[in-house]
Amino acid sequence: MTEHDTRSAAERNRAQQQTGEEPAERAASADQRHDDGAQVSTGKETAGAPEAAIPELVIISGMSGAGRSTAAKCLEDLGWFVVDNLPPALIPTMVELGARSQGNVARIAVVVDVRGRRFFDNLRESLADLDARGVTRRIVFLESSDEALVRRFESVRRPHPLQGDGRIVDGIAAERELLRELRGDADLVIDTSSLNVHELRAKMDAQFAGEEEPELRATVMSFGYKYGLPVDADLVVDCRFLPNPHWVPELRPYTGLNEEVSGYVFNQPGAKEFLDRYTELLQLVAAGYRREGKRYVTIAVGCTGGKHRSVAMSEKLAGRLAAEGVETVVVHRDMGRE
Repeated sequence: MTEHDTRSAAERNRAQQQTGEEPAERAASADQRHDDGAQVSTGKETAGAPEAAIPELVIISGMSGAGRSTAAKCLEDLGWFVVDNLPPALIPTMVELGARSQGNVARIAVVVDVRGRRFFDNLRESLADLDARGVTRRIVFLESSDEALVRRFESVRRPHPLQGDGRIVDGIAAERELLRELRGDADLVIDTSSLNVHELRAKMDAQFAGEEEPELRATVMSFGYKYGLPVDADLVVDCRFLPNPHWVPELRPYTGLNEEVSGYVFNQPGAKEFLDRYTELLQLVAAGYRREGKRYVTIAVGCTGGKHRSVAMSEKLAGRLAAEGVETVVVHRDMGRE
């Protein structure tokens, strides 16, 4: 060791004695500081240090061709920081980087799909990690019928990412099976089978454009059983136990939005009682959804054609929910299809 090295070591020792700080402690302190001033959690938070704000997170997933890109673009237009096709294992890292942005990245949307199927098995582990960190996260799942998906892939002349040497329907079936569990965990399911781009954007705007997120949002959707069940419904109600205004000639041309049709429906035995009892049930369900952190619910109200009974009942039910403080949107899926 040279004389210069000996003096340097002695000077370092004197500095450590004056500060009372061990080399390992100084290294840990240095690790906590970055040139941008951001603070990174090391498991030992310094007393009085500001806590990093954890960004809000939305995970967009669903069937290929169902509109994931449109949904992501809508959130991007609303000011969200959007990352497409991020491997699920990197989602917690993305959230941590957002937390270090000093509030510049407050809302993050991540698109996860089967293009990253090698990493898809990590999604469950990443979601558990986010929950452990207390991250507010929501899953938006884009759904569509097989017929609509086949039509869309054929129109753009592109293969399904999972079809391999098979047909498009083979790829769709494989993807549905792969995403089955994630769909069950989704906070919001949007069926885009009959939606165009503008209608999908309107649905996303309705859910995410507000300045403040309500405790619970409800979509009350009337539908006709002869056109099939809504695939994005959380709860389904059957109004076919009531007499059908279709068989009353003077009411047949009108819909459940007409006062005479609505009056006819609710003058039938059991109609008002059903509305009262189901409203009470929804109050119980809504309280449970809030406790579980579920922010969106779709209630489907059906009759034969989706024109009279289900429309009238949906309007009344939506009014009851709104009176209970639930932000409610009414959609009449099949009205006008006959």
